[in-house]
Amino acid sequence: MGTRAGMGRRSLPRLVCDAGYDEAMAIEDMADAVERLKSGFNKFKTEVYDKKPELFEPLKAGQSPKYMVFACADSRVCPSVTLGLQPGEAFTVRNIAAMVPAYDKTKYTGIGSAIEYAVCALKVEVLVVIGHSCCGGIRALLSLQDGAPDNFHFVEDWVRIGFPAKVKVKKEHASVPFDDQCSILEKEAVNVSLENLKTYPFVKEGLANGTLKLVGGHYNFVSGEFHTWEIKS
Repeated sequence: MGTRAGMGRRSLPRLVCDAGYDEAMAIEDMADAVERLKSGFNKFKTEVYDKKPELFEPLKAGQSPKYMVFACADSRVCPSVTLGLQPGEAFTVRNIAAMVPAYDKTKYTGIGSAIEYAVCALKVEVLVVIGHSCCGGIRALLSLQDGAPDNFHFVEDWVRIGFPAKVKVKKEHASVPFDDQCSILEKEAVNVSLENLKTYPFVKEGLANGTLKLVGGHYNFVSGEFHTWEIKS
């Protein structure tokens, strides 16, 4: 067998049956995927980490980010890249549709603990919730039908956090096409999450004494635009 460096994708010899060949190719593809991560880190190490000690040395002692950013887990959305944030600048939470649930000590504690740590321990100054164009989670929210069975184990229950935004959009924009309603809902769901942030006692306290600010954002990767707005306490 020749080396992979000098051969194309179908570098493995044909096996006894197609099923065996497909399995072998899947293993090779998985190896390529892991190698992509390793080579990506090596590139980062030599071109960024090693060349910017003034950035990375202080981070060894701890972090003091100014921002807490809530963004969608969509692979097309990367707030550190799109906003030009450096390591140490933003404490980030990513999930389906960038949803923030209301305060509840017994539910969604993964989100609650992140908010509490960011506000109470790290002393972040700005809480930012960012929606984005073509969001599948928002589309799922708008598509929910009363009484219809869920298609996923978790997704529908999660996006229902934004239900008040859906009601608002359906009421105020009933005559516009579905895709346009989705675009409007992408922003309205951000507003619901921002209002939900106010239900956390430590956030409410920070807003009252002026140490915290709430900011909404929307990233349109189709047109290459980013808009922000502030929510008053």
